[in-house]
Amino acid sequence: MLSTPHPLQEKMTLFWHNHFATSNAKVQNAGFMLDQYELIRKHALDRFEPMLRGISRDLAMMIWLDIKGSAKGNPNENYARELMELFSLGIGHYTEKDIREAARAFTGWDVVGTEPVYKKDQHDDGEKTVLGSKGRFKGVDIVRICLEQEAMPRFIVSKLFRFLVSESVPAPNELIDPLAELYRKTHFDTGALVKTILSSNLFFSTTVYRTRIKSPVEFALGIVRGLEGRIGTTALNTALEQLGQHVFHPPSVKGWDGGPTWLNGQTLLFRQNLALALTSTEDFRFGSRTDPATVLTKYEKTEDDEILEFFLRLFLQDDLPPDSRQRLKEYQQRAQKQTVPVYWSESDATNHRVRALCHLVLTLPEFQLA
Repeated sequence: MLSTPHPLQEKMTLFWHNHFATSNAKVQNAGFMLDQYELIRKHALDRFEPMLRGISRDLAMMIWLDIKGSAKGNPNENYARELMELFSLGIGHYTEKDIREAARAFTGWDVVGTEPVYKKDQHDDGEKTVLGSKGRFKGVDIVRICLEQEAMPRFIVSKLFRFLVSESVPAPNELIDPLAELYRKTHFDTGALVKTILSSNLFFSTTVYRTRIKSPVEFALGIVRGLEGRIGTTALNTALEQLGQHVFHPPSVKGWDGGPTWLNGQTLLFRQNLALALTSTEDFRFGSRTDPATVLTKYEKTEDDEILEFFLRLFLQDDLPPDSRQRLKEYQQRAQKQTVPVYWSESDATNHRVRALCHLVLTLPEFQLA
């Protein structure tokens, strides 16, 4: 995500990581987690069906939701339940009996070394009734049946609306229905669906503008990529955990709740601290690799007015209320008059002022929103 030339693909990969929320806290295998992430990345803007089928045989998922070791006579219901509730249909579109019957279909699989292994004698090959269909189903059949349900495209479309458009503005049926129909007609082509959403008038409307709270990942990446930084992931990952989003460690099978849960008194302070660490050049974790002064030099911005406008365009699309803009200008004027250490050169003082100004921009309420 830090260096990709295809940010939409990575953004959608993060979406699916949260959708299939799998945590290494239980999996305890970074290789398995990376393999799952590569599976998701491959299909992030592709068809949903091969991704859902692949997840059912993904090693990290097999451990996370106990497909591993589920056997005839003692089926584990965890994966069957989350397949319906969280991955494809949503609450209210299945029964407990559907889950019990579907769990039987996923029996017989285990993880041996680094491979999924099917043990025929551990599979329940009896007749099952799931979501109105009868047969001697295996796991792949349950995935197919879920994909055939009317609720499936609506469920995915609604989650994508929340992720891409707005968390607080309800999506009306007259919007969701045609998008769900498009998703079905294109055989669940997520790329086509996302293109339609991002090209819509609603996406650009004032109704949904800045009605999403940026996740910690979005917040941090917006700073690092905006300042053309090249940093490692270890220190950033630790900082994101403090902000509430530990990648590869979602808090539960439901993933991160998002929305207002991203912001509270503590996490807002941590956001301000991270913005300072990235812009000050004084934090040992990041050094000067995301230095606002370096970016200004690259683009030959030297005057106060053009420096402020540069940061506002870069981080806020030059959209800020006049009173907030005026307060930033007043800060610049005060900073010019402040006493600086005697050993500072004029360029040291100038660089300090622009770094502080950039930090102020990144702590504005508007920068927390998308």
